[in-house]
Amino acid sequence: MRQLIAIAYCLCFHIGFSQKDVPIILDTDIAPDYDDVGAMAVLHSLADRGEAKILATISCNAFKTTVPTLSVLNTYFKRSEIPIGVIKSNTPNEGCKQKWAEAIAEKYPHLMTKNEDVWDAVQLYRRVLATQPNKSVTIVSIGFFTNLAMLLDSKPDRFSPLDGKELVAMKVKHLVSMATGTGSDGQGFREFNVLIDASASQKVFNQWPTPILLSGFEIGHKILTGRRLVADTSIHDSPVKDAFQIALTFDKNTEGRYSWDQTAVLVAVRGADPYFDVRKINFEIKDDGTSAVIPGDRYSYLVDKMPASEVAKIIEDLMMR
Repeated sequence: MRQLIAIAYCLCFHIGFSQKDVPIILDTDIAPDYDDVGAMAVLHSLADRGEAKILATISCNAFKTTVPTLSVLNTYFKRSEIPIGVIKSNTPNEGCKQKWAEAIAEKYPHLMTKNEDVWDAVQLYRRVLATQPNKSVTIVSIGFFTNLAMLLDSKPDRFSPLDGKELVAMKVKHLVSMATGTGSDGQGFREFNVLIDASASQKVFNQWPTPILLSGFEIGHKILTGRRLVADTSIHDSPVKDAFQIALTFDKNTEGRYSWDQTAVLVAVRGADPYFDVRKINFEIKDDGTSAVIPGDRYSYLVDKMPASEVAKIIEDLMMR
């Protein structure tokens, strides 16, 4: 029976999902990089098409712009009712060097103006998960693993008599994460999302009770988006376009931004095929946050299939919808 379950899980990522309206919780560090903005645009576009249902948008980053940014984007895409959560500790606290987040928060309407306005991340996770059918929710992690580690450690409360690990095992179908990388020198790989909170990454990689699909650094690094969006004169008053315009200009980037986070959202909703293949792999997260490939097959891992330029066009089409 376990073999059949494992085979079915692998096939779902190889052949794509047939399910419509995939229930998604997005966990993002939205601020230090603007591919998170692209990822949210992709997710809302897929929701517009009836392919995803956004249950919550949650920040694993305590930086002051994260909640206003989530509120700006949910409002812009006419889903201001989506609940927002944020980590309530002071760390991780990663800022926005290009100041795109401050710019769109100042320009565009939003209901939530500061992090204190919204739910504690773990409480919101527990509230949302408790109301969902068993084995139904896909969590998409495009930031640090801080919230997910704290969710695993959470105790029974008014939302559920289950502890965190039990609640995840009951309600979550799988976790899809932009994280890690295989490297090329055999010495391990230091990827930002894993590195920032290494202890949380270790806990999730070691204890998470559902299947995990990883979109590694080298996948999104080949997929460049944003330039076509910025150049499109038919798009006006868009926080997505503004964020990319400001950040690409600040970075003097003439090619487009790496699309790490968009790949995780895309496969979380549509499955890996036809965009990517999937292979089995195992990782050890070391105390310093280094990801090392080790023997085993605990995780599913995206590998190239469709040319990166074609995937980029699909992603940017969704970003520009």
